[in-house]
Amino acid sequence: MLQISAEHEAAVQELQIAFEDEANAQARYVAFASKANDEGLLGAASLFRAAARAEHIHAASHAWVMSQFGQNAHCAIHPFQPKSTLENLKEALAGERFEVDSLYPDCLKEVAACNILTATRTFTRALEAEKTHALLFEWAIAHIEDEIGSSPMAAPRDFFVCPGCGLMAAELDEDEDCSVCNSLRDRFETVR
Repeated sequence: MLQISAEHEAAVQELQIAFEDEANAQARYVAFASKANDEGLLGAASLFRAAARAEHIHAASHAWVMSQFGQNAHCAIHPFQPKSTLENLKEALAGERFEVDSLYPDCLKEVAACNILTATRTFTRALEAEKTHALLFEWAIAHIEDEIGSSPMAAPRDFFVCPGCGLMAAELDEDEDCSVCNSLRDRFETVR
């Protein structure tokens, strides 16, 4: 096995922590999408599917950086039980806020001393994308709490996910490229 320095080992450890967080978020969001479908909140289900896709992009990026050090990403999916869609949205928002306020800032602090551009880039991109996830979950919660019958979360809808960094959007301008990683607009994935 490839020998890595102590500072690179610290970066790999942060990548592993972030990978596990993202893989678990993806699993939760897939289950939450199913629950939202069952409750007839098809727009919320689309939002959860888009978030699951975005979290997959983050996890894959972290795993790729780990592979550059000869390490394999691995994790256990922690048990969870989906609740109502509104409760699931609130749980998802709390998870996104944790990533924005704590997980990724801590990861970035740890890898700053290592001067590993790929680790810094994957964490920075994920951090910026997670901010868009939090905003969309806040938006969905507000719509479900305020107008359950006519909520935009009731009808099927499209969300857009950048394949480069996992940024999510409810709408895109025709000429709008990714504000995080500069991926072209026509590369964005449409998730319903």
